[in-house]
Amino acid sequence: MRSRVWCGAAAAVLGGLFVAGCGGTGSDSADESAAGAAAEPVSVTDCVGARTTFSTTPEKIVTSNASSLELLLRLGAGDKVIGTGFPPGKGTLPAELDGQAQKVTVLSDTVIPKEKLLGSGADVYIDTFASMEGMGGGMGDAPTEEEFKAAGIKHIYLKSTACAAQGENPVTDLAAVEDDVTSLGKVTGTGAEARKLVAEMKDKVDAVQEAVGDTPESRRPTYFFFDYDAGTKQPTVVCNRQIANAVITLAGARNAFADCDGDFKQVGWEDVIAKNPDWIQLGVRDRGSAEANDKAFDEAEKWLKGNAATKGLAAVEEGHFLRIGSEQTTIAGVENADTVEEIARTLHPGKVDQP
Repeated sequence: MRSRVWCGAAAAVLGGLFVAGCGGTGSDSADESAAGAAAEPVSVTDCVGARTTFSTTPEKIVTSNASSLELLLRLGAGDKVIGTGFPPGKGTLPAELDGQAQKVTVLSDTVIPKEKLLGSGADVYIDTFASMEGMGGGMGDAPTEEEFKAAGIKHIYLKSTACAAQGENPVTDLAAVEDDVTSLGKVTGTGAEARKLVAEMKDKVDAVQEAVGDTPESRRPTYFFFDYDAGTKQPTVVCNRQIANAVITLAGARNAFADCDGDFKQVGWEDVIAKNPDWIQLGVRDRGSAEANDKAFDEAEKWLKGNAATKGLAAVEEGHFLRIGSEQTTIAGVENADTVEEIARTLHPGKVDQP
């Protein structure tokens, strides 16, 4: 089950954070308070303004899927995670995080059943999705906010995955991802590390923008994210509210389906043919090893070259393929900035420094 399928259903998110009663700038010492009473209460708000306040640093966190788990691991708060749904496969996270991720208790391979989530002993649940309805398979319904409260669980969301599809404007930057990192840092007392991660993301993206940001729209190549794992019978494309649209745009390209409002949409191959993209990203999920990933990329490329509907596309005839995984492109995280760099190096050779 792919995590990104449920992102479009989300309705509330981890949002604007403030430190109640603070007159200063918010020092690292406040961020790094030991478990127990925080220096000041920390509040986060969702898309509709509902506020969740933390007077103490959470000690038992459950995450809905691998994306929120990875952010916590990168922040150094992985020891607080007591369970997750949609766990990352072995070897799918960077090596320094993979070992930690594999030690986290898996509460479900997909959506965490309602009873198991409420009985997990968590004091906070970080939700990448807003609704578990319609999941089927006997996994149960999502707990109500009243049930979360009765179980002593604070329920918060990730803005970058839960809110974008309902936004009023296309997503063209990584601000929402950066806000999530900052907010999680405040909530978990890892603010200093959060600021470091955000600064690194900004440095990478700013460097690319300096190199290709002034490229006229007419000279920016068109770009199609081929979601191979979503199925080939009817292509699923990334629209302008999906984080991939920001990644593609920041890299100096034009998302072939930027005229589509929302996050994902199924179209016909005739629509892809009409766009006739200059470049195609072979978007496949991480299989857990370089060898397995290469095999999946080979399969995706072979399909495009052998299919009557796609073999005549300009990008296919010219071999303009990018082998970049789905997760780092379509799931919000710090690796979005790395993908911006990688795409820009390929599409604008000589302008962006090689690693």
